[in-house]
Amino acid sequence: MIKENPFISQCELSGLTDLSKSSIAEIISGLIQNEHIPSNAYVINENPPIICVGGANVDRKLYAKFELTNETSNPVISSRTIGGVARNIAENLGRLGEQVALISASGNDLEWKEIYDISSPFMNLEHVAQIENSSTGSYTAVLDRNGDLSIAYADMDIFEEITPELLEKNSSILRCAKCIVVDLNCPVESVEFLCSFSSKHNIPLVIIPVSSPKMNRLPKTLSAVSWLIVNKDETETFMNIKINDEEDWRSSVDKWLELGVKNVIVTNGSKGVFTGSESGEICYFPAIEESMVVDVTGAGDSFCSGVIYSWLQKKDFDYTIKSGLVNAQKTILSKHTVRQELSQNQFKIDMEEI
Repeated sequence: MIKENPFISQCELSGLTDLSKSSIAEIISGLIQNEHIPSNAYVINENPPIICVGGANVDRKLYAKFELTNETSNPVISSRTIGGVARNIAENLGRLGEQVALISASGNDLEWKEIYDISSPFMNLEHVAQIENSSTGSYTAVLDRNGDLSIAYADMDIFEEITPELLEKNSSILRCAKCIVVDLNCPVESVEFLCSFSSKHNIPLVIIPVSSPKMNRLPKTLSAVSWLIVNKDETETFMNIKINDEEDWRSSVDKWLELGVKNVIVTNGSKGVFTGSESGEICYFPAIEESMVVDVTGAGDSFCSGVIYSWLQKKDFDYTIKSGLVNAQKTILSKHTVRQELSQNQFKIDMEEI
């Protein structure tokens, strides 16, 4: 294999041979020492990527200019952005300098071309399956003249194509992952596949729910999960409980930990977050107050990205949670789902501010 491609990476060799990365490294070292291969040819040791698995879609918002009237045409002002939980997190992490790959499914249409053009500078998109005669995922929201949601249409059937078979097809790159992040746009069988796969190959796994109705895609046992970042409503749905006060909120964290998840965050919008870790410690972190909110779209995904980024940087627990809060706070000051000024250096400046 090295003769055919002298610059093949150890990750690629691991995937092609089904040997562990440590075994590959040992074999390569032996080949170099015995001068079977020159050390200057085999010099590339790829930075392991973060693999994000889940939704990539087009978001449309229609703002009514007057009172909405049924069964007739209504004048609107429209906007269009690129979204999808897994894609948004991938872009955040890509802007922060991480190597990121997205595994998803799309149609072969203009919507996918739009997603590709905007996303490709920040992530590897070659593992997205394009399904002929299918539509790329889309979300259309109609807001009344006060800005409140009147009705929304979610065309997300394409994500049922993120099957265990698709993931198995991409197992080589999954084996190389520094971390796997999956959203619950994926079918439950695929989430369970990733739980099993990450446990087998000792790869950290992060699960990000998408909405309360999709909580039935969450596995009942979460021992494979390094981080679960979930909001209050999603927690209430999955646990079949009501969180009425701070005591209920704190108790919900305990319930998640009992299911085996190593680290959990239960978010509650402007009220902040409660966190729990495998040590059993439960902590509260207030949200960063902001009076000049521009758009809350993407704040949750930015929070998740900040947490994942700092955790992989091996920052301490408090710093990791605050990273999410800072990235979310800066995102709601922007009209963009992923703030355009985000970079490693800018994030460092943002964290130094607090």
